[in-house]
Amino acid sequence: MKPKSNRPVIGISMGDPAGIGPEIIVKALSNPRIHSVCQPIVIGDTTILKKAAKFLSVPLNIMTVDHPENIINDSKIICIINGSNLAGNVTNLSSPTMDTGKAMENYIILGVNLAQNNGIDGLVTCPITKTGLKIAGSRFHGHTELIADQTGTSEFAMMLAGKRLKVVLVSIHIPLSQVAKSLTIQNISQTIYLTNNSLVNRFGIPFPKLAVAGLNPHAGEESMFGNEEEKIIAPAVGLAREQGIHIDGPLPPDTVFFHAMNGKYDAVVCMYHDQGLIPFKLVHFKDGVNTTLGLPIIRTSVDHGTAYDIAWQGIADPTSLMEAIYMATFQANNQANSRADK
Repeated sequence: MKPKSNRPVIGISMGDPAGIGPEIIVKALSNPRIHSVCQPIVIGDTTILKKAAKFLSVPLNIMTVDHPENIINDSKIICIINGSNLAGNVTNLSSPTMDTGKAMENYIILGVNLAQNNGIDGLVTCPITKTGLKIAGSRFHGHTELIADQTGTSEFAMMLAGKRLKVVLVSIHIPLSQVAKSLTIQNISQTIYLTNNSLVNRFGIPFPKLAVAGLNPHAGEESMFGNEEEKIIAPAVGLAREQGIHIDGPLPPDTVFFHAMNGKYDAVVCMYHDQGLIPFKLVHFKDGVNTTLGLPIIRTSVDHGTAYDIAWQGIADPTSLMEAIYMATFQANNQANSRADK
């Protein structure tokens, strides 16, 4: 059970305790506005979070609870579910260890379980590292694969979202040399459908307008610069139109983001990682949010890494985390309204 309130309960997994996660959590949750829109609860390590609050000289009371129903929503209190019992000196390491790797994975598992059992309305994840998971013996490479496995999700996509631009990726972490052969009508269609459905149900946009970027210069220009547009991308766009989706493409990648940023499209479906993330981070470097589409739970994340090089120096910027919390809250409210209307 969740506490009785009209504000969504948002879980925040700490990420790697040796990274900037604990610092940005303390900074973000010291802002009263966060508590006015949601009921936050941290899933992490009580000792490490107390150390972060003391280090930052932030007058917050860190209170351990065993379940979100016991949250005290007060901007002077951070409620935390303790998911590890680490030694305080792990914050001095500036790198992951077996213990921190196991801890960061456990925070995610606890958070997903709470979301699946209606303990929280959304999960916000602070940064982890693939290296940390590997050292800990995890079979997963990152948040998305772990959460998809836990929730039994086979079809999912990564969206990077900001106020001016939203991009969704067909292929993610693969070498550029493998992108073209990885594209199929099926996986492009799947990404389009996930994007459209998420914009309707979680972003509250009744009739989304989508754009699909081409793979090649000038979107192939009638196959002069490549035929993936004609053979793979255009057929996927055609199938989406048959389903009633408002969609244009494949469009030249060098112009489509300009039009999206100026309001013509609600999101751009991109063929590969850097095609979408370069323009996105140019605009939303500090306030961008990563959200996973297709999951049965709401999951948002900061759009940056553990930043070991600046961790525990007091200079980490909490903006992306705050935006991720706001977005999880926004999605939770829209999802609740969507269900209420059915």
